Amino acid sequence: MNCFLLLPQTKSSSDTSHCPNETLCTDLPNSCLQCTYIPQCRYGAEINVTCIPKTNVDCHVDKLKTASQSEIKRPMVCRYCYQTERWEHTCEQKGGCNSIDSQYKTNCTVHPEILCMGNRTFMKKIPCNWTQGYRWSTTLIVSITLGGFGADRFFLGHWQEGIGKLFSFGGLGVWTLIDVLLISLHYLGPADGSLYI
Repeated sequence: MNCFLLLPQTKSSSDTSHCPNETLCTDLPNSCLQCTYIPQCRYGAEINVTCIPKTNVDCHVDKLKTASQSEIKRPMVCRYCYQTERWEHTCEQKGGCNSIDSQYKTNCTVHPEILCMGNRTFMKKIPCNWTQGYRWSTTLIVSITLGGFGADRFFLGHWQEGIGKLFSFGGLGVWTLIDVLLISLHYLGPADGSLYI
């Protein structure tokens, strides 16, 4: 289970430079609105929230509506920002991790068009996507062309298996075919545990 820490709202969440001018307020994107959320809502339920344009956003109200109808209703799923799906927020990628089994803490920010309660920037633990520059396509080509001599195993850093493959002529071709299959399915990777590019 991931642990999350809420951080203060960042300046970028109030940025209105991307908002269109001289348009109907009802046509504004969610990122240009300031909404009043209902913290007592049931988690996962779809609710309607009342929004108004952020300060410095120049929009006009539909002339057919009264002043009390100038508020904008928008649908949203009841949840806090740290509960958004992975595709609904962007996390900072960090270098320096060297194990795909480990996780690291990073800052994540919810996309501007997503409505959610709480701070839009939060801490999250994400898995390390560590790579050392091994390309899957290059490894597959080496395995197909020179796999009978163990070049694919040497290339990936599995030198012990590479020696065995070299002296057995690729296991008389059987070991070579198996390695091509294992590499094509991403089952066989670099010996240091890194991921393919």
